[in-house]
Amino acid sequence: MLCDPLQSRKVLQHALENRYAILAINADSHAAINDCLEAALSVDAPVIIETSLWQLKGHSFGGGDAVLGVSRYIANLAVLANSTKFRNIPVIYHTDHIKGPETMTILGAAINGIPLEAFGQSLILRASTVSLDASSFTHDETIKHICSLCELAKQAGVPVTLEMEDAVDEGITSDEVATKLLQSVEKRYPNHIYLWAPGVGTKHGFGEDMNFSYKTIENQISLTKKVTGREIGIALHGSSGLTSDDLSDASKAGVIKVNWSTESLLIRSTAARSYYQQMEKQFDKKSPVWKETVMDNGVNGFVANEYIPKVVDRMKILGGAGKASVISRLLS
Repeated sequence: MLCDPLQSRKVLQHALENRYAILAINADSHAAINDCLEAALSVDAPVIIETSLWQLKGHSFGGGDAVLGVSRYIANLAVLANSTKFRNIPVIYHTDHIKGPETMTILGAAINGIPLEAFGQSLILRASTVSLDASSFTHDETIKHICSLCELAKQAGVPVTLEMEDAVDEGITSDEVATKLLQSVEKRYPNHIYLWAPGVGTKHGFGEDMNFSYKTIENQISLTKKVTGREIGIALHGSSGLTSDDLSDASKAGVIKVNWSTESLLIRSTAARSYYQQMEKQFDKKSPVWKETVMDNGVNGFVANEYIPKVVDRMKILGGAGKASVISRLLS
């Protein structure tokens, strides 16, 4: 089931209270979305599907129009997530790494909802959770923009569940900075932030020169309780370079969302390259299996066989296996 913002809070809270993390995958194609849900179904795990600006504007979704990309993405995900097959798997759709002059327009649409008109009926498409990319903002600008999103939701009369972040690639966020960011928003708009993404020594990409320790997570969790009066789960960016032990320790310490993009893309692209190399002779139009080879299902089926087991392994490492059915009962 595709979760709304209030359902997403319950899912995230369950992960925090039970100290496991939900894998958050940047899925940049329809096939990738399907593979992620198949993996989640096979181990009964909740899953977060997220998109960055490059995906929303990409060929498979917006074709240059990010707001159109949001609506196409949510519509496609909703059809899958609410189908008979996947309806017992909690699925959160999250906006990730959206920055630039269109940021507030895109996020505003994701929060307010984008109407889908068909056959004389209207459906409003909204994101489950929303984040603001803070990499190009000062701390004061981050606070201002997060509060603007909260106010936008308030004026529209809709709930919003937010991930707030610091510049995660710039080392470890100090207690002073974390206190300023969290306190400034929590005082004005309490209970809107359900994910906190500080710098914890990881880096986006393949994570060279990282300085990660689960002790940093424990400190940040303790700090959120001190500043806001409640624990706020940690969103871990830059997970591709971490070991299995790092990921397991992080989830037990209070990480509840683990972003996964770089390694995911590498696995899928490597599998696709292998397919085309192995099937080279069958791409000759005289081959008796030419049509089956060149059809979309050929390469996507091959990639899925390589990709899904690796997604499953990561979900197990994070402790999410077996949690979907439990959460579904809580949401029903």
